[in-house]
Amino acid sequence: MKNQDFTLTLLVDRSPTEVFETIKNVPGWWSGIHGEEFEGEWEKLNDEFSFTAAGGAHYNRQKLIELVPDRKIVWLVTDSELSYIEDTTDWVGTQICFELFEEDNGTKIVFTHKGLTPEVECYGSCSVSWTNYLQSSLLKAINYR
Repeated sequence: MKNQDFTLTLLVDRSPTEVFETIKNVPGWWSGIHGEEFEGEWEKLNDEFSFTAAGGAHYNRQKLIELVPDRKIVWLVTDSELSYIEDTTDWVGTQICFELFEEDNGTKIVFTHKGLTPEVECYGSCSVSWTNYLQSSLLKAINYR
């Protein structure tokens, strides 16, 4: 059986354009929970940015490799250091993907962290963290648009 990437689906009552613009503004939703810091750019194809969690428990650098307006955003993790696991580079080479689908009353967001599978050491803690960020911070940012 093929490894299963971490995936989470959310439904929101906003247009794909509103959702897309919110996701593109990375620090607008992927910050504030644990004192995260961002450096770089994150709006245009090939932009690169870094994310550092407070206390240095988690650092990663990402490159925007796919950008389809109102449909899809994909970042490639080019560097990573997860200080709380043995293989601190678990995320390197993985892809963080948001796909948007217009629904009758809004937008379906399909989030997939390609390469984050149950076989990866940080899967348990990382899947919980992603769920927290997406269900709280991202939804809050989308609903405040």
